[in-house]
Amino acid sequence: MNQMPDIPVQVPIDNPNADTEWNDILRKHGIIPGKPKDPEPVIQEALLEAHQRAHENRLEDKDLDELAALEDDEDEAFLEQYRQKRMAEINALAKASKFGSVYPLQKVDFTREVTEASQQAYVFVFLSSSTDSNVESRVLGELWREVAQKYGDVKFCQIRADMCIEGYPERNCPTILVYKDGDIRRQIVTLRELQGVRTKSEDLERVLVQVGAVREGDTRLKKRDEDEEETQGRHNGLGRTKQATNADDDDEWD
Repeated sequence: MNQMPDIPVQVPIDNPNADTEWNDILRKHGIIPGKPKDPEPVIQEALLEAHQRAHENRLEDKDLDELAALEDDEDEAFLEQYRQKRMAEINALAKASKFGSVYPLQKVDFTREVTEASQQAYVFVFLSSSTDSNVESRVLGELWREVAQKYGDVKFCQIRADMCIEGYPERNCPTILVYKDGDIRRQIVTLRELQGVRTKSEDLERVLVQVGAVREGDTRLKKRDEDEEETQGRHNGLGRTKQATNADDDDEWD
């Protein structure tokens, strides 16, 4: 007796993703893959967790004055926790702020004042131009003093490039070297990658954050943003006043 050859059976499947009793039987026997899990519960759980974290950290970037203004809106114990945290940060910053000005360098002191000092704090070195005609170097010199005073926990040094490195090209001035733990963490040659002659203190602060010398949520950065908004507001107010004055003058001539 001849044996019939095995012939694959074609199982009718209208929609393998449909939620039907027939598809359940097929999934049970491994004929079609199992139903994909619904991602909606996972997404909702992630959104809920993100919302909860945002609510818990809503006071994270507030300074002491802003915390005081929230006394009527927040739980006192919760506020006190952040007050203590902010006071601890202020005290730690005050303790670490032992610099506060630009340190002029001599080549013989470089190892001690920069390489070794970077074991304790970030050290920023400004290699300046030997000529007054280098506008970028003059711009950076002004900003260097401003930022050094504001961030006293970071050491800012300055030395003429040709006195630090013999034959250093004038076209590479100014140059910024960032040291930490005895190593160069970043090197910026001229201000081209910042804003050129239009470089501002905010550009240097951005570098401070990028290399880790200042944390992203530092209240000193927030103070900078507030000062910018206040300055912009004054400019806008002056602009409106000038426009109003010009309008009044036009009325007089009509």
